[in-house]
Amino acid sequence: MAVAATVVSVDAKIEKLRAEVAKLGQISENEKSGFISLVSRYLSGEAEQIEWSKIQTPTDEVVVPYDTLASPPEDLEETKKLLDKLVVLKLNGGLGTTMGCTGPKSVIEVRNGFTFLDLIVIQIESLNKKYGCSVPLLLMNSFNTHDDTQKIVEKYANSNIEIHTFNQSQYPRIVTEDFSPLPSKKSGKDGWYPPGHGDVFPSLSNSGKLDLLLAQGKEYVFVANSDNLGAIVDIKILNHLINNQNEYCMEVTPKTLADVKGGTLISYEGRVQLLEIAQVPDEHVNEFKSIEKFKIFNTNNLWVNLKAIKRLVEAEALRMEIIPNPKEVDGVKVLQLETAAGAAIRFFDKAIGINVPRSRFLPVKATSDLLLVQSDLYTLVDGFVTRNPARANPANPSIELGPEFKKVANFLARFKSIPSIVELDSLKVSGDVWFGSGITLKGKVTITAKAGVKLEIPDGAVLENKDVNGPQDL
Repeated sequence: MAVAATVVSVDAKIEKLRAEVAKLGQISENEKSGFISLVSRYLSGEAEQIEWSKIQTPTDEVVVPYDTLASPPEDLEETKKLLDKLVVLKLNGGLGTTMGCTGPKSVIEVRNGFTFLDLIVIQIESLNKKYGCSVPLLLMNSFNTHDDTQKIVEKYANSNIEIHTFNQSQYPRIVTEDFSPLPSKKSGKDGWYPPGHGDVFPSLSNSGKLDLLLAQGKEYVFVANSDNLGAIVDIKILNHLINNQNEYCMEVTPKTLADVKGGTLISYEGRVQLLEIAQVPDEHVNEFKSIEKFKIFNTNNLWVNLKAIKRLVEAEALRMEIIPNPKEVDGVKVLQLETAAGAAIRFFDKAIGINVPRSRFLPVKATSDLLLVQSDLYTLVDGFVTRNPARANPANPSIELGPEFKKVANFLARFKSIPSIVELDSLKVSGDVWFGSGITLKGKVTITAKAGVKLEIPDGAVLENKDVNGPQDL
């Protein structure tokens, strides 16, 4: 009897939630049904446990080494034909809150006064100009970034790019205690959440943009995070996918110790699949994090066939793994359910990974990343951030900045100019530290200001393999 009772209580929970969600006027019918479907899947416990013994390392046919891809056509007209089948979509739903900014993260200034969005627009402009093609740019916003982005996009009105914006779904947070939607108890933005970038496929369809692009003869969408400066259009990859009719491609890159939590690609029961740390049984987590067995990780640069998206969305076949994300809002415990776009790989035909150079993964998640991209380690040409060939070590320096540097405004205030770090291996800064201009850092450098002490690194200082604990060490 206990089993039957459980089934009833799940159905009752869903019906109660469905009735309450029906009354929420702020979201569309598509969003309501998408949300109820996600919650139903979650409650039915359909999450499949990965059987560890069935995991296989993908072969080079499944995860293709970038170096083995054929060169794209040299003929400009042929390249134009390829590019005219492409759309670029940037995931633009994130706020820059972790870095102390209030608006969309994509409007943080990255280099030479340019924001992420400026660089993306400049890159596509130069592509359209060079090949005479018309690659459009799509921005998937969230309700958090929509209004600000609309205003910002106006400044590109005279560019040679068609820019489209659309919103990802807006779902109500669920109150853990009684499984009711938070907005029915509390007004304001806090009641809602964007359900992860796995939502890109249904939202592209619901917004009408998918049909519009198909009508324009577009075939592939290149999806990437707006804060990944390495995610630029690659004609070699596009050419490969069109020639081999791959419906989905995930760019992966060799894992370093900094990427141990990133999802990886596996072969599982004859299909390629994304394995995330959340799916790994506890006893295998260390094995998952090792860089011996799982050598690659997902960059979230994804290439997907538009017709295939339409087919799978209409069949409601994109049942990606659900990521439960418990939060607390004003002391109330809530649950938000999310999905990831990379997890969709197993539903597409002829899906592959391509093992790309690390240069295609240059995300800016924190001010320590900002230090890297603003330094002499990189140069900026036509909107493309290119690595300085003078750096011998293929890996970037590891940089740890203390909480005083966490917010962009504080970070910028503490550096008169960004130090030279071409020969730096690692930098660790803690305490009230201020940097003058023209400083050079080499090897391993640790700078620690004792509590209550302001430590100023003078203009022109050269610090090589040094531990600085006070002015006497300079």
